[in-house]
Amino acid sequence: MPDSSSLPPVRLPSEAELARDALTAPLLSRAARLARWAGPRTRVDADGALVAEQLPAAAEALGLGADDTEPAGEAWRIALAAGLVEIADGEAGTVTAGPDVALLTGGSPRDVLRVWRGVLETALAGAAAPGDGPGGAGRNTAGARFLDDVLGSLYLLTADAEDGPVPLPALAASVIVPDGAGRPTNDMLERVSEALVRLDGQFRALAPTGLVEYRPVDEALLAGDAPEEPPGPIDAADVARYGMVRLTPLGRYGLRARLLAAGRNAPAVGDLAGKGADALLDGIAGFPPAAARAETEQWLALRQPLDAARELLAASRGADPGAPLRRLRCQQALALLGEAAEPALREVLDDAELGGLARVWLAERGAADVPPPSQDLVFWLTVDTVAAQLAAEDDSGELRFLVEALAERHDDFFTGAWRVDHPATAEVLEAMGRLHPDRKVAKEARRAAFKARSQQGG
Repeated sequence: MPDSSSLPPVRLPSEAELARDALTAPLLSRAARLARWAGPRTRVDADGALVAEQLPAAAEALGLGADDTEPAGEAWRIALAAGLVEIADGEAGTVTAGPDVALLTGGSPRDVLRVWRGVLETALAGAAAPGDGPGGAGRNTAGARFLDDVLGSLYLLTADAEDGPVPLPALAASVIVPDGAGRPTNDMLERVSEALVRLDGQFRALAPTGLVEYRPVDEALLAGDAPEEPPGPIDAADVARYGMVRLTPLGRYGLRARLLAAGRNAPAVGDLAGKGADALLDGIAGFPPAAARAETEQWLALRQPLDAARELLAASRGADPGAPLRRLRCQQALALLGEAAEPALREVLDDAELGGLARVWLAERGAADVPPPSQDLVFWLTVDTVAAQLAAEDDSGELRFLVEALAERHDDFFTGAWRVDHPATAEVLEAMGRLHPDRKVAKEARRAAFKARSQQGG
């Protein structure tokens, strides 16, 4: 699984919606139907599997043909390993439905999801080590680790509901080809190709759990009947033939639950709604824009606008390295509030750290009697804004555009900017010197950064 510091926040449906998805997942549905079908006359072997003579009846209980016994046998193995059926009185003893079966119709959504997670874990164990069977004690550790890594990568790539499916070769490469490796070696490509075949089988097995939506690899490719290289440009249809996979909402829930159980920090939108403004601003600091807005909207919905504005402004103060980004997130949150928040913004007009953003908020709404900012305040707010963007985006194209616009708008910016009493002044000026495409302007920025360092005694 990925490092928790890199995990994006996920947006999840309600538990009731997730439970409905779980109940309609083919694997849980079939396992539950067989658990209800089983009874004292159901015969199993020493391992608890249905004897061959019972499989046709099990298939018919699932609405399958009497000859379609393989899915029936798989559903029974899942039901047994997940505890949906129990065998009493020892070997080949009396078969009864487990207590969890009743929860699927009479329990809460959370109960249903707990049962589904048990089925998922059983299926994951079987997919990682198919030779051992679901939940087998001999689960291949290396195989389990590889599948966990793949699922972790898939979590990163399709955590957002807007994310599209991932081509299977790209997913395999994400855990095989090291970051920054450049052009993959022949050995890497061979390992990706081997992993592709392996993952195709695993995702075919996992799709019935409701974890993923999966378009399998074209059978012609697996059989070697297709040319290795398409005769022309590769289009979306060519890519799709190699398999496409994405997490479902239920899958995002399931993998997040596994991450939390492993002690990872796996955020979900809504986690911060009941916490203070300090937790909100720190928590969304690294969120993508859409997730940050969704989290903020949920937080604001629980509060009165004026109280929310005051709390946000108070939490955004500070001279620590994270303060500029907190103020940027505060400004973005305040933008979602209407005129009811205006008194809170007027209260901080004379505040050295908040007066600038307060003026911006009031001016954008056409408020009257807004005092003009001093030159020092303009420069301080400019430095604070660039420092926040550096923390949020590092050297992105948007930040480069901001740097160019600032230098163009203020001809004498670097003449006075190095004197700005802001902890990030030297860092911001150095970044402007690094990012500005004009050599002369970049040199001015670096010179100003040197003066700022000297002034700070560093």
